[in-house]
Amino acid sequence: MDLPESILALWRKHRKPVTYTAVGLAALLAGTAIFYASTKLKGPNSLSASLATAEAPANFGALPLVVPTLKYGFALDTFQVHEADIQSGEFLADILLRQGMDYPAIEKVVAASKDVFDVRHFRVGKPYTILTEPLTGQPEYMIYEPNVYEYIVFALQGDFKVERKERLITKAQGTLAGQMESSLWNAIVGQGESYELAAKMEDALQWSVDFHHLQKGDEFRLVFDREFIDGEEVGIGDVQAAYYKTGQNEYHAIYYKSEDGKHEGYYDLEGHPMKRGFLKSPVKYSRISSYYNLNRFHPILKRRRPHYGTDYAAPYGTPIYAVGDGVVTRASFTKGNGNFVKIKHDDTYQTQYLHMQKFAKGISTGVHVKQGQVIGYVGSTGLATGPHVCFRFWKNGNQVNHLNIKFPPAKPLPESELSNFTAVRDNYLSMLNAASVAPAEEAVAADQKDNP
Repeated sequence: MDLPESILALWRKHRKPVTYTAVGLAALLAGTAIFYASTKLKGPNSLSASLATAEAPANFGALPLVVPTLKYGFALDTFQVHEADIQSGEFLADILLRQGMDYPAIEKVVAASKDVFDVRHFRVGKPYTILTEPLTGQPEYMIYEPNVYEYIVFALQGDFKVERKERLITKAQGTLAGQMESSLWNAIVGQGESYELAAKMEDALQWSVDFHHLQKGDEFRLVFDREFIDGEEVGIGDVQAAYYKTGQNEYHAIYYKSEDGKHEGYYDLEGHPMKRGFLKSPVKYSRISSYYNLNRFHPILKRRRPHYGTDYAAPYGTPIYAVGDGVVTRASFTKGNGNFVKIKHDDTYQTQYLHMQKFAKGISTGVHVKQGQVIGYVGSTGLATGPHVCFRFWKNGNQVNHLNIKFPPAKPLPESELSNFTAVRDNYLSMLNAASVAPAEEAVAADQKDNP
């Protein structure tokens, strides 16, 4: 069936990114097309006859409603759709040249994307979609998905507009509880959850729990967000509440944000911020391979000499974090220390990080750094037998064992916030207490089943 140019023009006019009101437009156009087809088949006088003999509106509802497939804000049914993944060595120009675009047009696309997305950051395996005009065969749009949460829309004709769009995320709270057997990661992943959840639990409790000295039988409970897009779970959101028990010590972390936004973060049960002046360690997911020891036998020099630091062993390239806010006083190399960074935090405390593979981008003498900022990467430069970071801690000019230092708690929430905080805390405590702890042997069995 050939539709008149007036209808095709109207359809093309509205083939730009749409909202769900496009469904109504689709229904209107579908009805118009059906009406036009029926009059065309009946002959030249059928229009007036059809108007004269039109049936009651009640029967119109029996006509099938064609609902277009909407994705990325487009009615996909009106395009030729090509879907693929970025291949190794493939660039934007390669993709668009295959679609028949020339270099001047591609250069306009690249220029338009400059402030939105760096086209050099396409990643192998990430999906993209090309939407082509069926009548002309010209590519109209390209959509690239750098992650599950957003996508980039490249207009390939007209103004070559480039936009970054965020998908609508819905959240639902989940709970998890378990016991330690071999590691926190196994205890969580063994119950079918992701490593991401284990990492976020560490983030919530990093100022109070020493994750390098966990014990078999330790218990944990979590309240956290699950994230969904179009009804499909796509990831783990924030940990809202966490509980950890080791021996006779119990730790809680409750996430709270005041209505005015001035107070936000994790707090203990009394409303004291969990965040302290210093992190427990400069490296995540590592182990302590050597402790502060004034009578240590040096593995390379083969003689006893004081070891004023704590060694954290981790794979090459593991990020090293500044344990507190401060100013970099040295970022250099020596034969013994290798690549190292030293930070002055205040008039009392300084820290030093030795044997780095390399410094993080922008790290140099005089630079201000924030707690948790990556300052370098684990290596074995200088006198080192393997990849690790030797972490040293100064107090009043003397090197001390940072594991023995007790830092005072931060100031609690103001009294005006305690009522709201208490309500949030009590709600999360009830959820934590309701979470049933999976016995350690069950978690291990599940882990072995998933990882034979």
